[in-house]
Amino acid sequence: MNRIKIKDKEFTISITEEQIQREVKRVANGINRDLAGKNPLFLSVLNGSFMFTADLMRNITIPCEVTFVKLASYQGVTTTGKVKEMMGLSEDISGRTVVIVEDIVDTGLTMERLLETLGTRNPKEIHIATLLVKPEKLRIDLDIKYVAMRIPNDFIVGYGLDYDGFGRNYSNIYTVINENE
Repeated sequence: MNRIKIKDKEFTISITEEQIQREVKRVANGINRDLAGKNPLFLSVLNGSFMFTADLMRNITIPCEVTFVKLASYQGVTTTGKVKEMMGLSEDISGRTVVIVEDIVDTGLTMERLLETLGTRNPKEIHIATLLVKPEKLRIDLDIKYVAMRIPNDFIVGYGLDYDGFGRNYSNIYTVINENE
């Protein structure tokens, strides 16, 4: 499907499943190389990163563990600027190498909050792996070591990303069509 409709908005395909899978494998290869021998704990940020995490983990060949945390900062198509922790981390990360797995980093506020929270638990090191980053929207200076793709500041859905809870199930990523076109 080249176009989809979710609620009151139309979207057109912008990143294909094949492109996504190629970049996920590239990121996994980098992690496999860089973190060999470190038994990293992958911390997947729900809900959006569930597809990225699943595909990433299928390509990770080093010993590791995975767990999940749920944070929220979106309402509709815009970030609220306020992060609410909804489900916390129960694992002991003291002295561990942690890899945060995120679907998208746009303003960086969610990631900043998560890094602050994790930092109080004395990890050895923290790395960020994100499927997408919106460089022009970043408001926080973050060291994002593993980026699958950089995208413009458009609203997107699919491959775990949603519009009010809908659209996560698509294997491609779709960009909202500007109503003024």
